[in-house]
Amino acid sequence: MSAATGATRRREPRSVLPWLATPALLLFVGFAVVPLVGVFALSFTTWDGIGSIRVTGLTSWRAVLTDPGLPHALWVTFLVMAVSWIVQTPLSILLGTFLAGRQRYRAVLGVVYFVPLMLSSAAIAIAYEALLDPNFGLGAGLKIQALSQDWLGRPWLAFGVVVFVVSWQFVPFHSLIYQGGVQQIPTSLYEAAQLDGAGRIRQFFSITLPQLKYTVITSSTLMVVGSLTFFDLIFVLTEGGPGDATRVLALDMYKRGFQASLMGPASAIAVILVLVGLALALLLRRLGGRDAGASQLEGAS
Repeated sequence: MSAATGATRRREPRSVLPWLATPALLLFVGFAVVPLVGVFALSFTTWDGIGSIRVTGLTSWRAVLTDPGLPHALWVTFLVMAVSWIVQTPLSILLGTFLAGRQRYRAVLGVVYFVPLMLSSAAIAIAYEALLDPNFGLGAGLKIQALSQDWLGRPWLAFGVVVFVVSWQFVPFHSLIYQGGVQQIPTSLYEAAQLDGAGRIRQFFSITLPQLKYTVITSSTLMVVGSLTFFDLIFVLTEGGPGDATRVLALDMYKRGFQASLMGPASAIAVILVLVGLALALLLRRLGGRDAGASQLEGAS
């Protein structure tokens, strides 16, 4: 009797787990799956956001795919993605490794570094727009000619400003990820390296970076997929200009849907963004080789 009771008690937690996951599943379906299905359905319609919705088949898709502005928006999106990844990843790894130290002052610096992530993207864009104003900004106030350029009026300068501001805001987040990854590396690896005479730089390239492989994959996935949704910062800072120099796909979607009242084409672009993000996430997971869930603790075995 007691053995049967014990077996029943051991089975109870497993039977309860699906019910515990039900609220999260309902939230995911309600706030992710249903809107995605709705957007996909809207991409086959013509709607101005106010009047009646008319099903028009592939009209919206044809208008988007034949628009010469789509390849340019895709190019700018991938360019922002690539350049911001190149800038953010090395800085995040270095800062994360530095902040993983045991010294107390590094913990204080970690809090300071995290401040930009707590600020609104729109507020950051407004602040930088004021600082970079060639007539009344930081350069004019300090009377430094190099800082008094038309930063947001020249295509490549505006693009560089966007990448800089994006990196300034999100490097702290990825530094936190790398900080956690470095702290999971067994100290025995570093102790063995010190006994072999390896210095700090050699330890970094021979131990830290290889052990951060899956952390890099995770951070890169968040960085790459997140870069597809850059909208508010670019909208406030440059509105996609000068010309179309910083008109990313998310901003193009907004302008078509809410400024031109073309909800069908805007929905088609939203579907394209989802497909591109899914493809990139799967590609990065494939590049990670084995299951990215394997932790750095493998080095301790």
